[in-house]
Amino acid sequence: MADDGIVFDGPTAERGPLGGAETAFAALAEALARRGHQVAVRNRCRAAIRHNGVDWAPLSDGIPAACDLYIGNRGHRVIGLARKARRRVFWLHNPAGYLRKPRNLWRLALYRPILITTGTYHATTVPAWLPRGGCEIIPYGMLDDFHAAAPRDAPPPRAIFTSNPLRGLNWLLDLWVGRIASAVPKAELHIYAGGSVYGSIRASRIQEPLTRAAGLTAYGIRCFAPLGRAELATALSGARVMLYRGDPGETFCLALAEAQAMGVPAIVQHLGSAPERVIDGVTGRVAADDDAFASAAIAVLRDDALWRRWHLAALANQGGSSWDGVAARFEALMR
Repeated sequence: MADDGIVFDGPTAERGPLGGAETAFAALAEALARRGHQVAVRNRCRAAIRHNGVDWAPLSDGIPAACDLYIGNRGHRVIGLARKARRRVFWLHNPAGYLRKPRNLWRLALYRPILITTGTYHATTVPAWLPRGGCEIIPYGMLDDFHAAAPRDAPPPRAIFTSNPLRGLNWLLDLWVGRIASAVPKAELHIYAGGSVYGSIRASRIQEPLTRAAGLTAYGIRCFAPLGRAELATALSGARVMLYRGDPGETFCLALAEAQAMGVPAIVQHLGSAPERVIDGVTGRVAADDDAFASAAIAVLRDDALWRRWHLAALANQGGSSWDGVAARFEALMR
């Protein structure tokens, strides 16, 4: 498995905050190792380390020449690094329009990897004419931290946002200040986000909406540092609702999946993959517009009976697949 994005390794994924794509990459590596495979990761980690059965080493150490399955992750430079791979996969985590660029096209034409997308919306972003060895939809799995939730009493009117601040946080702040806060005076919006999740990439841009949010405490808005997975599960267990508009660049939205698995109702709009993560009217609301979004948020913050109905339905229906199940699907590609 190879990745040329931000600096991380197995211990990073286990202990600290990390983006969805990086979390998925580490989780798949460890799940494959648990299934008895020899798993070698080459990425921008700082030093070689063996962790939970996975051998991590810097890309500069070189890629093993031969393997049964080679998984290149997202970046064009890693599409064909394993020269003698029996089967090649290119795992996509973003809308696939970027594959039209020549630096991607010639590698796809030469190596013909199987393209892996994470959902129905994501698959629609892959150009039909793109050279490839096939295309499979394999959604992300869910870490064990989010599978242990039990039914609980209605929490206080506390909304939560745990995604990339560049994906609609300014929009949410406008809606919260303009509509939601005045309708539910005791409500709070807790934001768990920060540039550390994404390394140095776009750090200054990510900080802009967070700086704005920090100045809105009079409206019940509270900003917190991003959390590791275990701590995040605890924060979600005290949340009343996840508020996230969605974004065309969001191809799975692990943040929504984690919230729903924990039994947290979610309000979204018809943007990107967000509607795939919520069962409309059952575990939350897929709102048609801003007014419908605000109305649904206000309703679930006020109404304990509505909250409990959506909460229990999310626990019953939104647990998602285990990473072992996801690893089994990647494993099947070798056959």
